[in-house]
Amino acid sequence: MKTVLMTAFEPFGGETINPSWEAVRALEGKQIGGATIVIRQLPVVFSEVLNVLNQALEELKPDAVLSVGQAGGRSDITVERIGINVDDARIPDNAGHQPVDEPIVAGGPAAYFSRLPIKMIVAAVREAGIPASVSQTAGTFTCNRVMYGLLHWLAQQERPARGGFIHIPYLPEQAAQHPGAPSMAAATIIQALEIAVKVTLETDEDIKQAGGATH
Repeated sequence: MKTVLMTAFEPFGGETINPSWEAVRALEGKQIGGATIVIRQLPVVFSEVLNVLNQALEELKPDAVLSVGQAGGRSDITVERIGINVDDARIPDNAGHQPVDEPIVAGGPAAYFSRLPIKMIVAAVREAGIPASVSQTAGTFTCNRVMYGLLHWLAQQERPARGGFIHIPYLPEQAAQHPGAPSMAAATIIQALEIAVKVTLETDEDIKQAGGATH
């Protein structure tokens, strides 16, 4: 049985919930596309988050990895194209740290492209009636750190798995505290993530025939 690792974050920035964790934890143990979903919660702490992620990667050696994070203000499911080698925090993390213009991996590549079939995921999510798009930036907070760190780890593997990052909107109960901010229901987000897992697990030949692109 294949394993898909899905990660999500604890609440941060004054929020009491994080929609990424609320959605991902609903998928724990579920079987999708012949794979079992295993989940991990990540801390919103620059100095700790990659240690937790890498421990899970080493332990599980998953066949695919989908990391999910909150993007308050976005209105759709956004599949990230690129993770960049910089931490530049607009707000402090949950430990009070606020790095500015610091590399994630000293001497590492400037950026990594997602190893997910990002356009196929977007197309499939849209076909299900859920707003989705490709995003060109995962920002420079801990979400980007996770995306870059994940792709850096995968690049060191002899047979790298598929992996990448997906941002999701606020839940309605969060948006109620941010007048004018868009939101998406938890059930809709969960459906979109299930679709993303299924598409990710499709064969390379399927992707080629469907005209999908990794980046």
